[in-house]
Amino acid sequence: MKTVHTAPQIQTLADLLERLGGISADRVRFQPPPGTASEQDVVEVERRENRLCELVDGALVEKLMGYRESLLAVALAAALREFVVERNLGLVTGADGLVSLISGLVRIPDVAFVSWDRLPERKVPTDPIPHVAPDLAVEVLSKGNTASEMERKRREYFQAGVRLVWMVDVDVRTVTVFTSPERSRTLNEDQILDGEEVLPGFSLVLRDLFAELDRQGDR
Repeated sequence: MKTVHTAPQIQTLADLLERLGGISADRVRFQPPPGTASEQDVVEVERRENRLCELVDGALVEKLMGYRESLLAVALAAALREFVVERNLGLVTGADGLVSLISGLVRIPDVAFVSWDRLPERKVPTDPIPHVAPDLAVEVLSKGNTASEMERKRREYFQAGVRLVWMVDVDVRTVTVFTSPERSRTLNEDQILDGEEVLPGFSLVLRDLFAELDRQGDR
């Protein structure tokens, strides 16, 4: 007989915040009430307020992104896109590329690569939140992200079929490469990030990536 696992019942706001990874309460929207939100609510909030929210356990959770984090995400996306487009491997999206990993779960990787084989008819999706798991998901850590939040997100990525996850830490200038929720290695500025089996042949000198944070204008 199949065992059915149910999530612990949420009785208080503290219960909800713990379920979401110990995040701050100001990231959780209460309209619509937590537990009742849908993918359409994600779309409506972005349309009305230009705010990006993930949908987790029926709650809208505002996406965090800082200026330096955005700078690195754009630089990394540019490097990936150049490699991917030249070989016509698929699509690279940025920090507003919402994806529905499974029904009722919407996540927003800061950068993502999805191969043509994962896309219906091998075409660019027209849905505002396509139901697709990218091959590669990249998260650039922001100040308000908690370890528990990111651990949960990683597990959801892999459960949905994501093959590779990169966690970029702006402050210590490292990239942690996950090939499963439990298997990882951390690269520093002196090392090279590669595409593993997901993007064979892709490589990026991390010192060049993090040098974006040190750029200055001519005087």
